[in-house]
Amino acid sequence: MGQPTFLGDQTWTETAPSTLVIPIGSTEQHGPHLPVDTDTRIAIAVAEGAAAVIDTVAITPPIAITASGEHDGFPGTLSIGSDVMVRVLVELVRSARWAPRVVLVNGHGGNHRAVTEAVALLTSEGDAVSAWWPSDVSDLTGADPGDDLHAGSAETSVMLHLDATRVRTDAMAPGPSIAISELQADGVALHSPSGVLGDPTRANAALGQAILSRWIDSLVEHLRRVS
Repeated sequence: MGQPTFLGDQTWTETAPSTLVIPIGSTEQHGPHLPVDTDTRIAIAVAEGAAAVIDTVAITPPIAITASGEHDGFPGTLSIGSDVMVRVLVELVRSARWAPRVVLVNGHGGNHRAVTEAVALLTSEGDAVSAWWPSDVSDLTGADPGDDLHAGSAETSVMLHLDATRVRTDAMAPGPSIAISELQADGVALHSPSGVLGDPTRANAALGQAILSRWIDSLVEHLRRVS
């Protein structure tokens, strides 16, 4: 395995046409135990892991403030909304037409509409752009995907693996389980005053390493498929 290539480290004359990998996260509450940049950190980690395997990709600076309206009401949450997010992604990818392809590595479920619409529009314009999403890890966590929507065992485990010093383990406590439709319609605050949807007390670093490895393998497969 090699070292990831970061676009930001290069001059324009050193930038060779390569697949651009754009990590997309969020700045939003992740309960009382995880930092607000959790999604961004995870998206970057997945991108870096894949770029260490495939040396024909370059990782761009992340998009860290995205569509997080479902977390309104919690201090720390910043959001530009889905409509603006679509325009940001469209203009960003259009500006990167010097690259043969672009892969959006999304770490935040609330970006689904924006990413999907942007990819559809850009594809219709002839851009080689695609999106990667984290695969289901319920077989690893032992929790139904609907019971681990936000700041639960999966995200907490990955953060324990990446940087345990950023996890406030003494503040971990289970939150309720709700349907995704309720989350989208009502927002998190109505259902969970803590902001947690799942059970972070089941998290551990070994589980986080296994989850991250699966996601990295999934992104590597995606990159090979679109190349």
